[in-house]
Amino acid sequence: MVIKSRVFFKIVHKCSVAAKCQVKFPLQQHSRKLVGTIFYKFQAEYPLIVVVNGSNTAALNYEPYFERLASWGFVVVGNDDRQAGTGISTALTLAYMLEQNQNSDSLFYEKMDVQNIGIAGYSQGGVGAVRAVTECENSGLYKTIFTGSAAHSYLAKMWGGYDASKVSIPWFMTAAAGTSDDTGATDAVTEWLGVAPLSSLVENYDAMPDNVFKLRARVAGAEHVEMQMKTDGYMTAWMLYQLQGDEEAGKALIGKDAEILGNFNWQDIEKNR
Repeated sequence: MVIKSRVFFKIVHKCSVAAKCQVKFPLQQHSRKLVGTIFYKFQAEYPLIVVVNGSNTAALNYEPYFERLASWGFVVVGNDDRQAGTGISTALTLAYMLEQNQNSDSLFYEKMDVQNIGIAGYSQGGVGAVRAVTECENSGLYKTIFTGSAAHSYLAKMWGGYDASKVSIPWFMTAAAGTSDDTGATDAVTEWLGVAPLSSLVENYDAMPDNVFKLRARVAGAEHVEMQMKTDGYMTAWMLYQLQGDEEAGKALIGKDAEILGNFNWQDIEKNR
């Protein structure tokens, strides 16, 4: 059976979005026929951030998020794959953008800084983000990853699972401290743990190589559905530091005096830099 869906690529930047233009293009994911739309307006070359959707959500559901993140000087790309946990549609998204960046006939020729590509995923999309940087043909092109309440490893098996030890790029992993992410249960086989319990963050953090920058933290009092909003500031600071070399933004997260360490809105913080 052929499954049809639309994939939207939202590309904006720090200038006014009022003059956006639109281009459509086809993508093929096995038996799924995807039609994409690109919104664009460029004046310079920017780092690229690929956003991976949570369950049953699409980029078109949170366009203000894309526009705000892009206002900091990024090309921000998303799609409307509502089951993005395998990472496949994300790999296709990145591949298409890289092709356009190299095609001299494309409107997007040399408009992206392909040496600085980040990825951010939420919930199921967190699984998709980890798989995108570890299990796909173009996995090695990412420079950094952020996840918000990525589904724990047992829950993630429904999308193929993930191996955090394979993550070889800086990873900022977050979750909510509320019961929707962490019920306090301990047996994933017989009990509902929540989507992203603290034990999952600890497991993923410990599995990563120690010579790679890693940071784990939970948002105090937050619930799963609030993670995109409540992690937005530090996620942006992370991307600014990792992809643009913004040392001022890095102060929020790096060093013994990092702002996050004294922020009462965050808890269960561990980091190796």
